[in-house]
Amino acid sequence: MPDRPSDNRLADGSPPVTPERLFDRLQALGIAVATVEHPPVFTVDEAKALRGDLPGAHTKSLFLRDKKGIMWLVVCLENRTVDLKDLAGQLGAKRFSFGSAERLMRFLGVIPGAVSPFAVINDKGGDVSVAIDRGVLQQDPINLHPLDNAKTTAIAGTDLLRFLDAENHRPQVVDFQG
Repeated sequence: MPDRPSDNRLADGSPPVTPERLFDRLQALGIAVATVEHPPVFTVDEAKALRGDLPGAHTKSLFLRDKKGIMWLVVCLENRTVDLKDLAGQLGAKRFSFGSAERLMRFLGVIPGAVSPFAVINDKGGDVSVAIDRGVLQQDPINLHPLDNAKTTAIAGTDLLRFLDAENHRPQVVDFQG
């Protein structure tokens, strides 16, 4: 994986899952995906500049923690404005802040810029809750980074939900505005 030192480990001491192992897991679940490679991207603006006319929903994923240290992975359409106070209220959480890069690696096994719902494959302890913008699930396909910000993988919304269920991370669906 680009930009990820080999000594990074998950909270349980194991190495993070590779994109290849993720693809094997998706295949074992009977989930079809299509993946394109591109230079690494770290922001929505960088992704917009590189993707051309790649069809489907384009997303952003936020790794958050509340005042009590409870972690959330929030996935929304890339053009959504996220009000962290309002979102915390919708999810029944205390005040949200962004999780650190170290915490992101320890619990989801990815670097900033590579965050997506696929990263729950690394959260075997179920420490991270998932929330998805209803608008994302109404699109087909949904484009996400497969644990690597130099790749984009398209997946059907129903298949994304099936993957999350298989990984014991059933998401809370949230209605975002804007």
